[in-house]
Amino acid sequence: WVVLAFCCLGQLCADQSPKPRIAAPQLATNNPTLTTVALEKPFCTFDSSLCPNKSCIIYLYAMKELASAISSQVTDNTSKPLNSTFHQTSGGQLGPYKAALFNVPDCASPPKLTDVGDVNKVSDVLKQYLFRVGDDVNCLYDPNFLGVCNPPLAPDTTYRFKYVLLDSTEGIVKDQTLWSDPIKTRRVKLPLKIDTWPGRRSGDMIVITSILSVLVFLLLAGFLASVSSAVMGSEDSSAETRCVSQMIQSEPRPQLSSE
Repeated sequence: WVVLAFCCLGQLCADQSPKPRIAAPQLATNNPTLTTVALEKPFCTFDSSLCPNKSCIIYLYAMKELASAISSQVTDNTSKPLNSTFHQTSGGQLGPYKAALFNVPDCASPPKLTDVGDVNKVSDVLKQYLFRVGDDVNCLYDPNFLGVCNPPLAPDTTYRFKYVLLDSTEGIVKDQTLWSDPIKTRRVKLPLKIDTWPGRRSGDMIVITSILSVLVFLLLAGFLASVSSAVMGSEDSSAETRCVSQMIQSEPRPQLSSE
């Protein structure tokens, strides 16, 4: 029972450990896309006492899910972060690559999510609150680019992400999160499979709608035919009545005798 209790406690602690999370749909619509994933920045994730002089920065590592079985370490034997690139890891297939570098988010004054409703502030709030992986389409092909490359992700591919706290003065890792849950980018739809129907109805609904449309058309045609027949019948009856009246009026009247 003691061993079981320790195992349960360890599992509970592991579940409560911080890890990157996909951004809330209220702040990042259409997420993930074909080539990007919007993540929440690590607000209040790391202990501020690890970097008392505010010399720390955040590294974001990305890798394909299948790479976790090969190697998921982001540090070497001296606790220094790996500088593996997108090209060196074949886009994260061979292991994690450094996808981004940014300052530690200020836990004391996080962005006000209520400002998202303000058109003039929404862009700044989202930049402070979110980070979009795969948002740089030019760094791979720019020979003069010297920063950390954050190229587009592969469509229909599952990725994992990790935040790392790095002391930029000492060049060593102070802390890191767990790898995120699997996050899959969207799949490219073939042109023939794209639903162009305005209401995005299924095939069954289209068949039912077509049948109902035909029935309504037949009912409407029958109603118009009956109305037309009734009108034509009334016109024929009126014409016949007028004809008889004219014949009666045209008959010669008998002349009275002089006697």
